Amino acid sequence: MELMQDPVTISTGVTYERKNIEKWLFSYNNKTCPTTMQRINSFDITPNHTLKRLILAWQNEEAARSCDSRPVRSLKHDELVSLLATMESTPFKVNSLKKLRAIVGLGHEVKDDFMRCGGVEVLVQIIAQILVESSDFVAFTACEEALGVLHQYLYLSEDDEKTIQLLSKPESIKSLAIMLQRGSGEARFCAVTIFQKLAQADYNWKKFVIQDQGFEFFRSLLELVSDDQICTKASASALELLIEILGSSKKSRLKAIEAGAVCILIELLPDSNRSKCEKMLLLLKLLCECAEGRLALVEHGLGIAAISKKLLHVSSASTKITVKILWLICSYHPSERVLEEMLILGSVKKLLVLLHIGNRSSTKEKVVKIFRLHRNSWRQYPCFPWELKDYSGLTNQSC
Repeated sequence: MELMQDPVTISTGVTYERKNIEKWLFSYNNKTCPTTMQRINSFDITPNHTLKRLILAWQNEEAARSCDSRPVRSLKHDELVSLLATMESTPFKVNSLKKLRAIVGLGHEVKDDFMRCGGVEVLVQIIAQILVESSDFVAFTACEEALGVLHQYLYLSEDDEKTIQLLSKPESIKSLAIMLQRGSGEARFCAVTIFQKLAQADYNWKKFVIQDQGFEFFRSLLELVSDDQICTKASASALELLIEILGSSKKSRLKAIEAGAVCILIELLPDSNRSKCEKMLLLLKLLCECAEGRLALVEHGLGIAAISKKLLHVSSASTKITVKILWLICSYHPSERVLEEMLILGSVKKLLVLLHIGNRSSTKEKVVKIFRLHRNSWRQYPCFPWELKDYSGLTNQSC
């Protein structure tokens, strides 16, 4: 991994340091290329001037960068230091935090200066105070403001490993969870987006979700999903966070089911717009991959109806997910009541239509499997769509 001083190329096209390849060829009398092990017919050595120029250019850039590597203080440096010192010395932090939020939002130079001054550590300490002073209004308000500053800071930061590590500590996670449950609409939005940052950084949810306070955590997220009035942006972010968590941890799905996720999503599904509908269906699909989730869906009075209504009515993505849900139900919970509901509510008719739309796909294969399992049962019902009986016969060919 050392820089070449005199790069040369041999007949095989590979470049080496001159003194090393000359030793290999002429001192050790080797007749092969060290990299490719090809036999060398010509021992001519050609200087690689292009690589030499690239190495020199890189060295010059590194030298210039090292001269300018000392951090440059922002124009707001003195004000930052003063505000951070004030916050550490007084219990009345709200006004200072509001000023700090405005300053941090000025740009990357101020944001970097804020980090070097230890600002992130100060914010995390303020947020953690909620664990010991949860009933104190002043402390709670300060925590909400600190969360806003931290959200502003993370918005300007792409990969801040140090901040992610600080927020991943148990006391930070518990504090964020409290704000998610009891904070204002804006504070909840900030908490959700910080949790999203943690999820994107591969935070291990196992201990927090399963052992600590997973039930309350999911209840808080589902409340945000259910109530757009709290904060529309928080509602959308909560859906995305649920997808991140449930997609990465099967055990977390059990906690979400216990918190009533299946029932809440089914009741929200009929009135959801396209974007939300696709996300909710994806969540239901993840939950239905557990036996408990499938049972919760079929036992809900609107479960099959809500799912069936979205088949072929929203988007190709939602249809694909809906078929997967119905396939899971038909494979593992095919009670007579469920099969009858699917027929009466039009699911069977839509599935038959799907067989004749587009080319062969994994979705169509699942539809074929559903009919292979239950078509004989459905044909016994008087409400079977007999105008499609010829279509249903084509499933034999697909099988």
